[in-house]
Amino acid sequence: MIDIGKFHDLEILRHTSVGLFLGDAEGEDVLLPNKYCPEEYEIGDKLHVFVYRDFAERKVATNIIPKIQLHEFALLKAVVVNEIGAFLDWGLEKHLLVPFSEQRMSMEEGRWYVVYLDLDAGSDRLYGSNKIDKILSNQELRVEENDEVDLLVYHESELGFSVIVNHCHDGLLYKNEVFQVLDIGDKLKGFVKKIRPENKLDISIFPTGYKKLIDKNAEEIYRILKEGHGFLELSDKSSPNEIYVQLSMSKKAFKKAIGTLYKEKRIVIEETQIRLPE
Repeated sequence: MIDIGKFHDLEILRHTSVGLFLGDAEGEDVLLPNKYCPEEYEIGDKLHVFVYRDFAERKVATNIIPKIQLHEFALLKAVVVNEIGAFLDWGLEKHLLVPFSEQRMSMEEGRWYVVYLDLDAGSDRLYGSNKIDKILSNQELRVEENDEVDLLVYHESELGFSVIVNHCHDGLLYKNEVFQVLDIGDKLKGFVKKIRPENKLDISIFPTGYKKLIDKNAEEIYRILKEGHGFLELSDKSSPNEIYVQLSMSKKAFKKAIGTLYKEKRIVIEETQIRLPE
């Protein structure tokens, strides 16, 4: 079956005046309009296409890559708001509708929102939902501790960043364990650090034991600063070779370590050096 909202590898069946008809192994076909057809092809070739409904509500294929797929979350911009609902730019010609009933708060044109792409079973139409809490569930977890997971940041609080885990669970990334700038809508990899009572997920950007290594490197750099002249002619702009010669650690490890020290206000980072505070 050629489901809408998903990518499919479909075989070219025939050419017509309006485009190519593509089919699956079950005998269903879908039109790839002329504007999306490759310049060179042969009947029987397979094309990787995304399927959705066009302005006339016909099932069609496209080679344009949308910003979101069925049963996934993404940060999208509202481009039109009218009496029907909000229409978001998801990368395709026909904007994605978020009905008023699926808006956590009234959406405004020009603003960005984390939304979920869902399918109305009755009409077989795609729609977006901004009601994240309704969609996420930790009742039956599909992850275990130490699993690597996909994350999307959807809220920031004093405690940390609320993240969508594998497009289905809710997790928390503690702010004191984040050593990079994060914004709402950012996508990144992470790890399930701990499963707390009621299946609450503590998430880390680093695998188990990695933070201990960062802390160890940070303490080593701090020791060198204290025992030396209070500064090191190294910064996050230094070459990997310079850092390795002086500290025997990679540039990535160095940047994580000085990020920790800077966040703890134990060092000052300057253009060409790091130093102890005055």
